[in-house]
Amino acid sequence: MRILDQRIALAPNDLDLKAWHARVLGWSGNLAAGQQEYLAILTLSPNDPDVWAGLANVYTREGKKNDALLALDRAVQLDPKRADLHAAHARAMREAGKRNASRAEFQKALSVDPTSTEARAGLHSLRGEPKNELRLGNETDFLSYSAANHGSSANLSTRWTPLLGTSFGFGAYQRGGVVAEKLTASATAHLPRWGALTAGGAVGHDNAVIPKSEAFFDFDRGWKTGEATVLRGLELDYGQHWYWYQAARILTLSGTAIFYLPREWSFSLAATGARSACSGTGAAWRPSGSMRMVFPLAASKTSQLSGNIFFAAGTENFASADQIGGFASQTYGGGLRFRFAERQDVSCAISHQRRTQNRTDTYLGLSYGIHF
Repeated sequence: MRILDQRIALAPNDLDLKAWHARVLGWSGNLAAGQQEYLAILTLSPNDPDVWAGLANVYTREGKKNDALLALDRAVQLDPKRADLHAAHARAMREAGKRNASRAEFQKALSVDPTSTEARAGLHSLRGEPKNELRLGNETDFLSYSAANHGSSANLSTRWTPLLGTSFGFGAYQRGGVVAEKLTASATAHLPRWGALTAGGAVGHDNAVIPKSEAFFDFDRGWKTGEATVLRGLELDYGQHWYWYQAARILTLSGTAIFYLPREWSFSLAATGARSACSGTGAAWRPSGSMRMVFPLAASKTSQLSGNIFFAAGTENFASADQIGGFASQTYGGGLRFRFAERQDVSCAISHQRRTQNRTDTYLGLSYGIHF
């Protein structure tokens, strides 16, 4: 930037220098100034496709998808024989959800330049998105005061349309030598401009160790703020969950805020209030809360490794709905997620929970997911 300022002082009317100035402003994250610089150049030179493409890049990073599309429309009109402009135009269409138009534009880029790696990669990215996720999991709680608890699960989630998704799951649990199973089902409506609303329930062969039945709903809403600030996005979630045991009824109210940060970091805060009503006793509310940090560790073209750490505290077990009791706890833990192929990943988690009466619970979980 210092070099550019010096050169512009010597040649204040050099539009190429001004374009580089705008480009470096964008690279440094000063998107508003970069946008103004590009617009000022276009008032003097409205027929430069590179300036229009640079302005579109700034608009994209600011989250202004429609403005980016209009700018690239103009760039392609000015020089329709450039494969790089067609590829950039196609990427903007893809980001705006215009997949068919994006595919056609990538193909135009290839017709102009059959060797374009950008166009080939773009067409590859438009392959049919997987609609299903099958996740298999296993978890163990090593208890200091009892035999270990075990659980296994299988869950199939399907996105039938952009507006509707479903999820079906089966879980098997071993508690103190007693085996129980449950089936879970839910449906999610993805409401444009509103968020996602999920409702569902579960029924179980409980054997007095898990809920006989459950019902729940959840509302999730997110906002993308672009790349101009430290906060790249915000997601808020609210949910209610009812559990009916043989001798107890529990209602939980939960809220979560997720803050999306630069370089794929995120930080979340969650709070839960649990109302327990047991036979022969009155109802009581108990609070719990947790915080979690997610961060990238390594990445390549075909794989990605990320990690997380968390801390939670409460007066009832925040993690396992079937642990009823008036104990206090603090939990420390973390995990890893390794995406080793485009549509496959494995995740692991470990935590240590310290409870009242000098009791501990060490948790170990492992899951495998495949998208198809």
